[in-house]
Amino acid sequence: MINGLVDISNYSEVAELKSILDSKNISTVYQPIVSLLDATIIGYEALSRGPISSPLQNPDKLFKSAQTYNKTWELEQLCRIKAIERATNLDKDKYLFINVDPHIFKDEKFKRGFTKEFLAEHNMSPDCIVFEITEKTCIEDYKGFRQALDNYVDQGYKIAIDDTGSGYSGLKMLNETKPHYIKIDMDLIRDINKDSFKQSLLECFVKLSESTNMKLIAEGIETEEELKTLISLGVYAGQGYFISRPAGTFLDIPGSVKELIIRFNKLKENMYNNYTSNNVGEIVVNDKTFSATTQCKEIKEYFDFNDIAGACIVENEKPIGLIMKHTLDSALATQFGVAVFTKRPISLVMDENPLIIDYHTPVNEVSRMAMSRKTKNIYDYIIVTNNDKYCGVVSIKNLLNYNTMLECNYARQLNPLTELPGNMVIQNTINNILKTERTYCILYFDLDNFKVYNDTYGFENGDRIIKYTAQLINTEIKSLFPYNGFVGHIGGDDFVSILENPIEECRNLCSKVIEKFNQGILNFFNENDRNNKFIEAVDRRGNKEKLPITSLSIAGVYGKFVSYSNPEDVALCVAAIKKEAKKIHGSCYLIDDVK
Repeated sequence: MINGLVDISNYSEVAELKSILDSKNISTVYQPIVSLLDATIIGYEALSRGPISSPLQNPDKLFKSAQTYNKTWELEQLCRIKAIERATNLDKDKYLFINVDPHIFKDEKFKRGFTKEFLAEHNMSPDCIVFEITEKTCIEDYKGFRQALDNYVDQGYKIAIDDTGSGYSGLKMLNETKPHYIKIDMDLIRDINKDSFKQSLLECFVKLSESTNMKLIAEGIETEEELKTLISLGVYAGQGYFISRPAGTFLDIPGSVKELIIRFNKLKENMYNNYTSNNVGEIVVNDKTFSATTQCKEIKEYFDFNDIAGACIVENEKPIGLIMKHTLDSALATQFGVAVFTKRPISLVMDENPLIIDYHTPVNEVSRMAMSRKTKNIYDYIIVTNNDKYCGVVSIKNLLNYNTMLECNYARQLNPLTELPGNMVIQNTINNILKTERTYCILYFDLDNFKVYNDTYGFENGDRIIKYTAQLINTEIKSLFPYNGFVGHIGGDDFVSILENPIEECRNLCSKVIEKFNQGILNFFNENDRNNKFIEAVDRRGNKEKLPITSLSIAGVYGKFVSYSNPEDVALCVAAIKKEAKKIHGSCYLIDDVK
């Protein structure tokens, strides 16, 4: 009422809301949630809309209206039913993410509405449902909320926390609920490629997800640059308008987006870089597994008669737990432990949250994750999966031995002066790109008038220039192309870089390197030579000559290298370009297309 009169706008809004609920006139659209590792769809989020052309078509207005007129339960129930009714043709290996207000979990009407029988009527099971908790208000009774959640988790449902990093969905929520999925709020994703602070926050969430087996999902991805940054940070999955807009059915994502995700993951792997490309699958041991119902005494006998310290517990070929020999022995060693546990299932004492790693994870990354576990779990086995199915286990002893061997082998291949990869790694790297149809840029860096500097200032100062040049090239490349830039030291004052980036970005790199080199190189000359911009030297005939101070020539080749048969042919091609570059006075670069 306003001054005794009816507020017409409110009246029409409540009437519209009532009409929608009575007629069940809600439409559901589904937005793909995509793996940022291999571009496969892991599930769809069900999103509800009001009738077309209705003032409540927008979901924000629709749910705000329901909250205003105390119809939140009725609207959410209608949205859930509609989402499930239309999901009968959803593939069984895909999840359906359904938004749920946390306060209704304890409601008996909600419990009755999500029985297995109800889902079975629509060709679904609890195993494919993810309750996406959209926390709009503060939860005051976390203990009761956790108990309500456990009721659903025990039935096979999974939990996701929505809008993490915004509002009430903070660290306390994560700690109390320990969800299967963490959905990062779109405000943290927006322009993350330009914001180092946001990137640091995401890195923390990635490490948390790795150590707890919670899967990280980025919401609201709207640009290619945001997507690339999230892939480089190791985020598990994502959704957003750039990947695919919501649709009325379960659509696949565009091929161009798939190709981008796959391509950038290949760049991230940096196959031509160093020992980090060795994956944990190379040291997996396919030990015997047990089911969760196996009696403790059976596994105790298995440990006692075999030189094995742990075993994976599986269900339908998927790991669900880990039991270590010392953990089982400790349980049996307690007062009445033998009587209590001997004939009881191993599920009572197993670790339900072990470290589970994909077969293709780099060994150095596995080592970092293993060492970040709680102290009591440091020496526990690492479970390895391939396509989410049990593949084997890795002991910490084998992991550390293998990692040490890799590091020693790699260290032998580094140039001792610059600590950059040497000729063997460079040769292997170029051989790898000759086998692909992808486009690369190979850059050779060479110092001009470096010999006269060595003769005048001495070899120790010459080494300082070499180290300065190596550091400059490496820093600039890692700054511009942190996940797909290779830098190697051929020897002496020659360096090579291999990039998989557009030609304009490669030219921009060359310009920046030259600009900074020309500024920094002056610090290695005395005041007189620096002011003159030349060195007075005596040639072999005893004649004095003036030679320009040291400069940098960059020669590059851009394109597909499949026409070359070996690295030597590439070197000959670049040598010809370098010869032309050296004819130009001062620092410069020349990049030609592959012939």
